[in-house]
Amino acid sequence: MKNRTIGVLMGGMSSEREVSLRSGEAVLAALTQRGYRALPIYVDRDVDRVLRQSAIDVAFIALHGRYGEDGCVQGLLEVMGIPYTGSDVLASALAMHKVKSKELFRLHNLPTAPYYVASDDGELAVTTHGDFGYPCVVKPAREGSSVGVTIVHSERELAAAIEAAGCFDREVLVERYIAGQEVSVAVLGDRPLGAVEIAPKTDFYDYGAKYTRGQTNYFLPPRLSPERYRGVLAMAARATAALGCRGATRVDLIVSEAGNEYLLEVNTVPGMTPTSLLPKIAAAAGIEFGELCEAQLYAATLPLHRARGERRIAQRGFDGDDRREASAATH
Repeated sequence: MKNRTIGVLMGGMSSEREVSLRSGEAVLAALTQRGYRALPIYVDRDVDRVLRQSAIDVAFIALHGRYGEDGCVQGLLEVMGIPYTGSDVLASALAMHKVKSKELFRLHNLPTAPYYVASDDGELAVTTHGDFGYPCVVKPAREGSSVGVTIVHSERELAAAIEAAGCFDREVLVERYIAGQEVSVAVLGDRPLGAVEIAPKTDFYDYGAKYTRGQTNYFLPPRLSPERYRGVLAMAARATAALGCRGATRVDLIVSEAGNEYLLEVNTVPGMTPTSLLPKIAAAAGIEFGELCEAQLYAATLPLHRARGERRIAQRGFDGDDRREASAATH
């Protein structure tokens, strides 16, 4: 493992480039500190040439958004024969496309908020909105970090919100607003590590609330009953299975005021910045940041032993196995 060259892919061409750079730098520092031969790969349109010149053995994907989280880079790496962390091409594409993932959730009897798909023409969408109701949430079909997301309270706001989302994607998702607690679950392989409740100080968990210290309160574990908490973890595991995800994922849900869970989306390349949710949840489960990076790397480089290694580390979120056993699972 430590004789291989690890390329940490960061940057990219999406609206989340800056966040990706922060994730990549954190991962690079952690792997280097643990004795791995890791180097940064700054992703742009010449990424194929850079990958050939760097001659890496394994790619640690720390890219967020389009071209990095949606299956594009994953496909390039497969063509080049380079193992990589996270989900494969199909699962990455499905999870990134909010409409397709919601269709799969419904196919697997997983609850998700009612929705419809609008074009990026806001005026036309207003005429088809009908009695769908307000408030509603408008978002691009293929963006992350709440980029282009608006909570709409009236018909007057709807056209502008759809046109704004249309700047990022011609396909726009209009979703019923569900009031309740926002909860994120970290999943490693097929085992949930735990969950965190997100309570932003702004109207919703937007880009600023996600990446600005002090803008959001976090509750680990969430303020849920034990029964509801177990249900949230189980639903997250079912969602990742429905999409065919692997490696480390983060599942976002809403627990409504009536106590019902609704899936929002699955993130196949969760943020790895100091304020990101996956590291927070892993730390609460007793898994330090370096171990979390190693677990993802292990899944990419040793596929025959991936399931066993992920289960050993994830199990610590339930029964408190000591650090030596979990660390051994990554080597």
